Amino acid sequence: MTLLFRTSISLILLCAHFTVFSQPSNQGYQFLKDDSLIRNKYYDLSQEKKKELMSVVDKSQTKAYKEIYDEIFTDIGSMWKSTRVIVDAKANDYLQAVAQKIIAVNPVLKGLDLKIVFTRDWWPNAACMTDGTIVFNAGLLMYMSNEAELAFVLSHEMAHYYRQHSAKSIKKYIETVSSEDFQAEVKKLSKQEYGANKELEALTKGTVLNSRRHSRDSESEADRFAFQFLKNTGYDCKAIVTCLQLLDRIDDTLKSSTAKYQEVFNFSDYVFKKKWIQAESAIFSQLDEKADIGLSKKEQDSLKTHPDCLSRIASLKDSISNCLPGQAFIVSQETFSGLKNNFFAEITEECYRGESLSRNLYYGLLLMQDESKKALGIYTVARGLNRIYEVQKVHKLGSKLDLEDKKYSEDYNLLLRLLGRIRLEELANVNHQFCKKYEAYMQNYPGFDKELLKANIAKNNYQ
Repeated sequence: MTLLFRTSISLILLCAHFTVFSQPSNQGYQFLKDDSLIRNKYYDLSQEKKKELMSVVDKSQTKAYKEIYDEIFTDIGSMWKSTRVIVDAKANDYLQAVAQKIIAVNPVLKGLDLKIVFTRDWWPNAACMTDGTIVFNAGLLMYMSNEAELAFVLSHEMAHYYRQHSAKSIKKYIETVSSEDFQAEVKKLSKQEYGANKELEALTKGTVLNSRRHSRDSESEADRFAFQFLKNTGYDCKAIVTCLQLLDRIDDTLKSSTAKYQEVFNFSDYVFKKKWIQAESAIFSQLDEKADIGLSKKEQDSLKTHPDCLSRIASLKDSISNCLPGQAFIVSQETFSGLKNNFFAEITEECYRGESLSRNLYYGLLLMQDESKKALGIYTVARGLNRIYEVQKVHKLGSKLDLEDKKYSEDYNLLLRLLGRIRLEELANVNHQFCKKYEAYMQNYPGFDKELLKANIAKNNYQ
């Protein structure tokens, strides 16, 4: 009897254990917590930098510079005022620590007014802006293997600012379009009755191509300086190769995910409809193979700001092979791994805040495949479907969805096709079934009950 009692207690405890771990925390997913003081500080510094830059321009070119700087600093200011930037204390401290490791052993970088920040942008990129702001997208860090790769990208962007590539590019552009020859050509074309637009387009194209060629030279120079900065810091210089190899194949990497929405949106009471995703025509065959209208393949290549990644590797190969072994991590492997793990959720939430609803839904479906973030994924999908329903109901969905495009994965394109074809009543049914399926699992998750209620109301509208 005692043994049976103990066995029963053990079974109860075991069941309780699995119950706890089969349901999400009632606190919900814990996102990074931004520090608005950091954001406001960087915003103020950017505005001061604009004043500083305008104070030293040639008076004869004040108008031209003002137009360019107004546009640039409006974009920068909007970024600092938005939730795009990640100014969570731990994330920010880590990024600054890596940057300071680089700056400390490279004297030419000391004294530069750099403002370095992670963003929640999904696309894999980093950039240096005119005011010394360096943005490092979460969508790039997610694919990186170690801190040394992160440090190389930071070093590359720091080199851009140290060499004042952006400022030189702006100066060159203004000198070109303000020159007597350029203005005379524009004036002549404005008087032409026929063919003026075509010739003006050719003139503009020549200016752009020339500017891009200078940009590619700047990229190569930034790579050379970045190599030296990285070497001086003690990071493994082989990270330059692995990072550039990553960038070379990043498009293929982005296309490898599968959201499994045909399974997720297939229910016993409401089956997935193949008509939502079936091809009606060879849509992509109708698209112009040349992304840049009127440009040859050679000219399109010239428009690329960055030289080919494999060429960049080849340019640095000998220098890298002569380096002593370095470290993959100097500041913190644990923090690097933690940020990689958290950033996809941050990107997904930012897509919702920015009303990029198709991408938010797609990422929510991907989150469902990560057991540690499954509940967040379910909540994201339910909320996303409700929001899509609300916007579609007032006929304003078009601007919230991406359009099918060859640059996207087939999987994402099919989801876009589904969202473009599914009728309002069908959408209501899908979300109702989805929320009902996960109702028990999500009973403690904050906000899910509201999404369930919305889904039920939408469904009842069609009964």
